[in-house]
Amino acid sequence: MARQTRVSNANMMTFAERLGRFSWAMFIPMCLVLAISILVLYSAGGGAWRPFALSQLTKIALGFIVFFFAAFTNIKTWVKSAYAIYAIALIMIVLVTFVGHTGMGAQRWLNLGIFHVQPSELIKIALVLALARYFAWLNSVELTQLKNYAIPVAMLLVPFILIVAQPDLGTALSLGMITVGIFYIVGAQKKWFIIAAVLGLMAAPIVWFAGLHDYQRDRIITFINPDHDAQGAGYQINQAKIAFGSGGMLGKGYMSGTQSQQSFLPEKQTDFIFTMLGEEFGFLGAFTLLGLYTFIIIILFWCAKTCRNRFGQLVCFGFMLNFFIYYFINISMVLGLMPTVGVPLPLMSFGGSSLLSLMFGFGLCQNAHIHKDQQLSAKGS
Repeated sequence: MARQTRVSNANMMTFAERLGRFSWAMFIPMCLVLAISILVLYSAGGGAWRPFALSQLTKIALGFIVFFFAAFTNIKTWVKSAYAIYAIALIMIVLVTFVGHTGMGAQRWLNLGIFHVQPSELIKIALVLALARYFAWLNSVELTQLKNYAIPVAMLLVPFILIVAQPDLGTALSLGMITVGIFYIVGAQKKWFIIAAVLGLMAAPIVWFAGLHDYQRDRIITFINPDHDAQGAGYQINQAKIAFGSGGMLGKGYMSGTQSQQSFLPEKQTDFIFTMLGEEFGFLGAFTLLGLYTFIIIILFWCAKTCRNRFGQLVCFGFMLNFFIYYFINISMVLGLMPTVGVPLPLMSFGGSSLLSLMFGFGLCQNAHIHKDQQLSAKGS
């Protein structure tokens, strides 16, 4: 009883008590993946700290600040600010539409002077927070009423449409899958998913002819027929398959990958970093990374299941979905199992926006675990 009284009020929990509840099982594999990323990025730079590894180390250091801040802040703060964080992320996406920085043919970044930020990465975590805040205090009857899903659908559709227009179809689809997953977790009726799937199939021809850019259609055609444009749209995926397949069981050796070191493999430091890992470290290296990812998913699932407040449960489940979708799409893409889309490999790909957003998400899950016995109200009190 004394313990329950102590943990029922987060203001009474000391920092030492919060640290004692810290999940090292979540933290250590996260750090191991980050270490592997620096190892591979050093190789991607030709055996030099610049231009990738040193820059990424700086971003990781900033990421740890974000992580620990998110982990040890009073959980009530995240309940109260969930909608505000979503609104800020949404405003940033709107700003991208008007004053965004264009790179690689897409307008996805905001220029903040000393660095560029990609708001579409932040909205993934912000949407999870906002949906967790919305659904956490609906009862079982309310969760079966279609009208109560109007606001969450609007939360998805507004950033979804804006992100598709950037264009960034991969991130937009990720948002959709995360939202559908959360709807399923909270208990939305299964017939709604069937109806949505049927409507989606009916809309497919319209999307194909009117909603996709030429290069996006080329990517889908190339996925179906990789030899359709071997020197154009199919070049990336063909080189990725050659690089990954040539790694064999143990790989060609660190900094000895021919496709990556001789620049045959495009975007080896970002979207195709898994291919570079496979070429240099082989199936064993790739399997090790997949093992770490799988362990992280298991820990996030366990944290969600053991959390006694609904808000923390949904944050953990939502971020678990986000993390899984990240690496499932990326790895499927580079192995030719899905069309090419711009989705980074979590904690591995070079870049700051994705890394900081993910470490913020990990921090929120740590927070939910630390406060797993905390009783919360809809007002965050």
